Amino acid sequence: MAITLPQLAAACVFALAAAGFCAPASAATEHEAHPKATKVLKEKAKADAHKKNKKKKEEAAPVVADEPEPDITDTVVAEYSCELNNKVTIYTNEKDEGHIALRWKNRLHRLDRVGTTTGAQRFENPKFGLIWIGIPSKGILLDSKLNRQLANECKKPEPAPQMATAPVEKKEG
Repeated sequence: MAITLPQLAAACVFALAAAGFCAPASAATEHEAHPKATKVLKEKAKADAHKKNKKKKEEAAPVVADEPEPDITDTVVAEYSCELNNKVTIYTNEKDEGHIALRWKNRLHRLDRVGTTTGAQRFENPKFGLIWIGIPSKGILLDSKLNRQLANECKKPEPAPQMATAPVEKKEG
């Protein structure tokens, strides 16, 4: 049986690979790796772990700003019931239409009006990252810092219908 040149070359490559002469660079063990490369990889892993821990801490502990609570005397109160049993209370003042006070999770926040082209009412508090968007049928509360919804499908409870009564005729007598 005659062996051709390509068959012989393939057999040599296979034999060399089996002996470990053609092993890929990633297969090198730690003690064979270059010391600088090992140091760089360890520093990168440490930095990545630090970033993850920092992000977890930021999400776990909300930032509390030292902002005084707004004055809600002489205001009109509108309570909203939202999905997932969340509650939002809006305090508006007829004298100051540029601001509202919003109660969310037992904290009162002052939000400033932001103009819109759609006719929706938009109020923001950049320090806390709160955004309230109100349209006639519902409202939504957003967290711009965490890019998520806090309360959706917020609606005012409908007033109980009142029965009309027929006028009572007075008897003369």
